[in-house]
Amino acid sequence: MKISHIEHLGIAVKSIEEALPYYENVLGLKCYNIETVEDQKVRTAFLKVGDTKIELLEPTCPESTIAKFIENKGVGVHHVAFAVEDGVANALAEAESKEIRLIDKSPRKGAEGLQIAFLHPSLP
Repeated sequence: MKISHIEHLGIAVKSIEEALPYYENVLGLKCYNIETVEDQKVRTAFLKVGDTKIELLEPTCPESTIAKFIENKGVGVHHVAFAVEDGVANALAEAESKEIRLIDKSPRKGAEGLQIAFLHPSLP
């Protein structure tokens, strides 16, 4: 798997509206996209930071993965997304061959129309 760069940093927040003023007014970043990803039960806001992005993740219901994350760990960094040169499906196959635990067995559509998949953060 060839990682080309960090695509974005995902940060779990309770409310995008409450979090955005910090990122925009204190850090000087600009939100360029807000969208809802229905199947993931999440609302996202993207801000550019140089060549990468910050993705704010707000749960849209108590059953969402992000709501459970916030309940268990609090708000904060949820994931680091890497861009892969050989495609997400190939990266998943390679990760599985190296006995890395997969959260997603196949790519799915994420925010901004990107193909995404999550790997478990624990070491093999």
